[in-house]
Amino acid sequence: MSENLLEILEFKGIGYKPLIDFASWRVAILRYIDELIPNRIERLERHVETDEVFVLLAGRAIIFIGEGGSQPASLSAHVMEQGKLYNVRRNTWHVAVLSFDASILLVENQDTGPANTEYNNLSAELRQALVDFSVREQPDCWNNLV
Repeated sequence: MSENLLEILEFKGIGYKPLIDFASWRVAILRYIDELIPNRIERLERHVETDEVFVLLAGRAIIFIGEGGSQPASLSAHVMEQGKLYNVRRNTWHVAVLSFDASILLVENQDTGPANTEYNNLSAELRQALVDFSVREQPDCWNNLV
């Protein structure tokens, strides 16, 4: 069959990989990467021009949402369930923690990147809260890594 009719893509590597860019949107895969081990997470990000949709395909993951304007004052944690859509709204601080076997489908604007993304370093208190929640909710993933 011609690729003009059907394109089949996959990503089995580590980290983030855009697979499809079309018109104004992008579909990407996010897989485990060392920077997403709980005790290595140093900052949150927010996209100032777009929502971002997360769908857990495999493994386990937690999305942390930073609440409180330009400087997040607290974190809420959401243990992801496979097949559910998690729409992180525009201007919402967030970061995800992934297990070694995790794979997340991301849908975002095609131009989402450093030019329209802000970053905020986590305070020591919020970093510890992120680590504590990750270990408490998924101890078999993180006990040996924090």
